[in-house]
This record gives sequence, structure tokens and C-alpha cells, in this order.
Amino acid sequence: MVKRALDVAISAAFLVVLSPVMAAIAIAVYLSDPGPIIFRGRRIGRYGRSFAIFKYRSMRQRTAPGAAITVGRDPRVTSVGRVLRATKLDELPQLVNVLRGDMSLVGPRPEAPEYVEKYTLEQREVLNVRPGITGPSQVAFRHEEELLIGPDPEWYYLTTVMPAKLAIDREYARNVSVWLDLRILARTAVSLVRPLPPPLPPRQIHEEPTKPQPLITAGTRDA
Repeated sequence: MVKRALDVAISAAFLVVLSPVMAAIAIAVYLSDPGPIIFRGRRIGRYGRSFAIFKYRSMRQRTAPGAAITVGRDPRVTSVGRVLRATKLDELPQLVNVLRGDMSLVGPRPEAPEYVEKYTLEQREVLNVRPGITGPSQVAFRHEEELLIGPDPEWYYLTTVMPAKLAIDREYARNVSVWLDLRILARTAVSLVRPLPPPLPPRQIHEEPTKPQPLITAGTRDA
């Protein structure tokens, strides 16, 4: 109950305070590529329920369909979209998702249905809590798009990155608390103002699922 109350209070306050910024972003999105300002994508939330996630549109309206993931230097992303994605400002509309009860401020990152279908029984533990705008795996993999470069980035995401993120989020789901959420929010704020770290080497990412960093001592996609 306390977590939900904080979600509602903080999200409502942010929507009021940031309304001028959000209006300016909406204008910039439209001018960079006329069309819908808000992207609505289908995601899977708590207990496997489907919902529409809201984001500022960062991709061009008229592009050939591609993978559900966004890769490094993705040609579908607009110039304004690159700035929004780098600063995470494209996710501000998800404050509405929090007010609606679809999401929490902190939680596992919600995935598209086609990826959730590939979860193992153990990985589905992340569906026991509301997904979040930010979370431990989002902080740890803030540079994720830069990892997804190569001949088959979707395969690499499914076999390497996604299992590593789910290992971190499973630990969060088992230890969720208001205090932990506040720490993750603080780490998120710090990560947004410091340069991105160099991408993790593939071996380190492969080892992540079996050796996840403890949430108490260590830190942390989209179409």
C-alpha cells in the first residue's frame, strides 16, 4: 500500500511540475517527424496482464517494420528521438501508466508479449510485481542499445541480454521494498547525469544470469 501511494503521489507531482517540459517535447517530436506524438506499445505487466505502454515516439513514421528491440545507431530513430532516448525523456508519458496502475515507478522492465512467451517458469517470477519506469536492470543496462550491434542483435538480446536482465529483476521481485525503490530511484538519477559506461564484454554479460550483483550493493529497450 505504501509503495502504491508513493507511486501515485510522485507521478502526479511530476506530471504537474514537468508539464511545460512535456509540452515542449511533444512539439519537438511532431516537428522532427509529423505524425503521432505518443507511441503506444503492447507490454505484459503484473500477473501476465497486457497493457498499452506510453512513450514519446522516437522513430520515424514511415519506416519498414523491424525488430521489436532498438539497436545501436538504429536508422529508424529520429534526431530528436536519439536525444530523448539518451536522456530517457521519451519515457515521461509512462507516469500516466503509473497513475493508471499499469506500472510502478520502480520495477522490472515490461517486455513485449513475444518475448514474455519465451520466459522460463523461473523468469516469470518478475511478473509477480508491477513493471517499472526504472529498475535495477534498467540502470545496469542503460547502455543496452550499444550492446545490440551485430549481424543478429535480436538473437543476442534473447540469448544473452534478456536472461541477464531477468536475473537481476528476479532478485528485485523477491526483495521489493519501499527503501529499495528509493535507492534505485537515486541510482537512476545519478546514471542520467553521468556518461554511459563502455559496453560490457560478451563474456561478462553471459555470466550475469548465474552471478547477478546483489541489489543491496550494486546498481542496474524499446520500440
